[in-house]
Amino acid sequence: LKLIDKSMASYKTDLYINGKWLKPILGGTFQTINPATGEVITDVANATSEDIDLAISSAKATLFSDNWGFKSTGKQRAVILRNIGNIIESRKDELAKLDSLDQGKPLREALADMGDAVSACSHFATLAEELDGKQYEDIDNGTNGDFTTKILYEPLGVIGAITPWNYPFLMGIWKVIPAIAAGCTIVLKPSELAPLSCLLLAEICTDAGLPHGALNVVTGLGADAGGPLSNHDGIDKVSFTGSVPTARKIMAAAALGPRAISLELGGKSPLLVFEDADIPSAVDWILTGILWGSGQVCSATSRVLVHNSIKDQLLTKLLERVKEVKIGNSLSQEFLSYEGPAMGPVVSKGQYDKIWAYIDKAVADGITLFYGGDRKLVEALGPGYFIPPTIFLDVPTNSAIWKEEIFGPVLSIRSFELEEEAVYSANNTEYGLAAAVFSADKERVTRVSRALRAGIVWENCCQPAFIQAPWGGYKKSGFGRELGRWGLEEFLGVKQITGCNSGFSWGLW
Repeated sequence: LKLIDKSMASYKTDLYINGKWLKPILGGTFQTINPATGEVITDVANATSEDIDLAISSAKATLFSDNWGFKSTGKQRAVILRNIGNIIESRKDELAKLDSLDQGKPLREALADMGDAVSACSHFATLAEELDGKQYEDIDNGTNGDFTTKILYEPLGVIGAITPWNYPFLMGIWKVIPAIAAGCTIVLKPSELAPLSCLLLAEICTDAGLPHGALNVVTGLGADAGGPLSNHDGIDKVSFTGSVPTARKIMAAAALGPRAISLELGGKSPLLVFEDADIPSAVDWILTGILWGSGQVCSATSRVLVHNSIKDQLLTKLLERVKEVKIGNSLSQEFLSYEGPAMGPVVSKGQYDKIWAYIDKAVADGITLFYGGDRKLVEALGPGYFIPPTIFLDVPTNSAIWKEEIFGPVLSIRSFELEEEAVYSANNTEYGLAAAVFSADKERVTRVSRALRAGIVWENCCQPAFIQAPWGGYKKSGFGRELGRWGLEEFLGVKQITGCNSGFSWGLW
C-alpha cells in the first residue's frame, strides 16, 4: 500500500485475482504518469495471457459456486450493491483525488463521477431486486394450456470488461455494477493510462461482501492484457468502451468464438443552435459539451451548427465565456480554490501530440482560428499535457477537424440557413452517439430530435447522463446499451422453460 501524500488516496499496483493481490506471473510492469506534470506516479502490474487465464478460471469457478452466479438471487446481489455504494460514498474524496491525479481531470469533475457511481449502485440494486419478481414469468404460447412456457433470467456468464481512461472509475462502475446485478462474474481490464482507481474498486467490492472471484482486475497494456482477454474462449461476452480500431479487433476475435459483444465507441456529435435559441444558455452548454473532461468525452459536441442570423451574437458571447476558463494542475491549491470554469490537462503525451497535430494541420490548411490553438497560451503551466480551448470557424465539411474524432478541446463551427440543411450536416458523419438541439420552438425541437441519427439527443441542454436512461449510439459509435434496465439486460441470459401438460400428445408418431 502506497500513499500519494497525507491528504490523498492510497492505491494498489498489483493484479487482483480471486480475492488476492498478485504479482504478474511474468513480473512485468508499466508506468502510469501524472498528466499535469509528466512525472511517473508509480509502476503498475502488467498482466499477460498467463494472468488472464488465471483470472478467467477464477471467474468461471465463482460463476458456478454455491454463493454466486446461477445460484444467487437479486435480493442477495442488491445487498452487496448497496454496500458498494455506501463504501464509495465514504471514500469518495480519496477516489476523486486518485482519478484527478492519474487522469488529470478537475477534482470537481472527479467528485461528480463518484456521485454518479453511488447512484448506479442504488439503481442497479433496485433492478436486481425487481428481477426476482420476474423469474418464471408465464408466457402465453397460444396452446390453450396444452403447454406452459415460463421465462427465467440468468447471468450471461463471465464478462470481459475493457474500460477507457477518460472516466477511469465511473466507466468501471458502468460495466461492473450491472454485471454484478445480473449475477455475472467479471474480469476487468482498465486502461493502462489511468488504472489506479479500478484497482481500488476491486478492494471496495470485496469489502462490500462480493465473493472472491466475482470481480478480478487485471491491469496491463492492450496487446499484453486486453488482447488475450478479448480472445479468450472462457469469456461469454466482451463489453468494451474505447476506439473504433480496437473495437474492430474485438469484433474479429468475437467472431471466432463466437461470443457476444457490446461496444460503446466514439463520436463526432453535433450541436444545433436555431435563431430563437437562448444564446447565453446555448453558449454555456456549448462550452460544457467540448471542455468537460478537456474534450476527452465520447459524446463531446465538437461540431456546432449555428443559424446565420445569430452567428455573430453567439460568437461574441462564446469568446467572452471561453476566456474565463482556467487551465492548470487540477490538484494545485490555486486550481482548487478557483470557482469558475476550469480544465485540466489531456491524459498523455500521445494524446497531447495527436490533438496538436489536428490543430496544426487545420491552421496550415487555412481554416479560420477563432480562439486558442497556440502553445504559448499554456507554456507557463510547465511540462504537463495542457492544451487551450481551441475554436475554428467556417470549417469545411471535408476537413479532418470536422469529420474525425479528435478527443480534445477543439471545437468546429459552421453556420446554416435552413433546418433541413442543419439536420443533413449534423447527420453526415460516420458516428451516431449523441446530438443536441437548441430552440424555443417546441415543435421544431421535437421534429429535429426525431430526425437526428443519434442514440442520445439533448434538447436545450448538452451532456447530462442519467443512470436510469440508456446510453449508446448508432453507426460507428457502436451497439448495445449501458445504464438503466437496458444496461442490465446486456448481462442477462434469457431461458425459455416449456412443459407439456400430463397426457397431452401431438400424436405424430
